[in-house]
Order: sequence, then C-alpha cells, then structure tokens
Amino acid sequence: MEKQDQAANKNLVELATFMIGDALCGMDILKVQEINKLIEMTAVPQAPSYVLGILNLRGQIVTSIDLGKKLGLGETDLSLDPRNIIVNSPGEHIGLLVSKISDVVQANKERFEPPPSNMGGIQGEFFTGVYKTEDKLIGILDVEKVLRVEEINQ
Repeated sequence: MEKQDQAANKNLVELATFMIGDALCGMDILKVQEINKLIEMTAVPQAPSYVLGILNLRGQIVTSIDLGKKLGLGETDLSLDPRNIIVNSPGEHIGLLVSKISDVVQANKERFEPPPSNMGGIQGEFFTGVYKTEDKLIGILDVEKVLRVEEINQ
C-alpha cells in the first residue's frame, strides 16, 4: 500500500494558475520563484515588442515579458493591476506578466490531456497539455518553450 501512495504522490503536481486575457493557464509551482506587482522597468532598445523591459529585483536583473502579447493574445491591460510571475531560467530570471493570479490547483499528471491545436486563441505549441477540473480547463504552459522561443526571437 505504501508503494502505491508514493507512486500516486509522484504524479501529483501543484499548478500555479493565472489568467492571460480570458484563458486560464497554469505551470508547475516549483518553476515560480515569486509573484509580484509590476514595478518600474527600464526599456530595452531594439527588443521584441513583447519585452516590456528589465527591472532590478533586489539586485537581480529580471527581463519582463508581456505573456499575452508573446502568445498572440494582445497586450496585457496594465490598468487592471496585472502581476509578474518571476520564473527561474538558466542563467537569468524572467518575469511573465499575466492579467491575474488565480488559485493553486493540485493536479494528477496522469489526467493531463494533449493540448488542442488552438486553446483560447493561443497556439497549442506553447502548452504541454490541458487539465480538466470540475468546472475549468487549465492550459499547462510550457515555460521552457516560451523562454526558448524568446531567445530565438531576440
């Protein structure tokens, strides 16, 4: 019985969920360093349009990306009090600007389904899958893919 419990626990993941426009998305909470309000940034000349700028977070330089714009959903409305999800990326920290932070959802990886080709206007390539709760569909964001494409586009 104990081995079954351990196997079940391996398949459990906590998803930090957030809104990008009208789309509910999530990522493994272990990828999140912190979540904060949008703070003053310095513009980066000749950066792609979805790069909002860089900010100094307690001595660490963080590049902030408008995730909505990056995923083709249009700019995040800055008047609606958006949040920056700071994620750890090899060699640097990236801030993903999202419309709103939602709940932490405990999910079983075995219940993840393949992502649809288009989810709420976002290309499926940016997702590793979807997770259905009783009343919601959560797109599991492939953070590495978003950041990898980020590097290519610079």
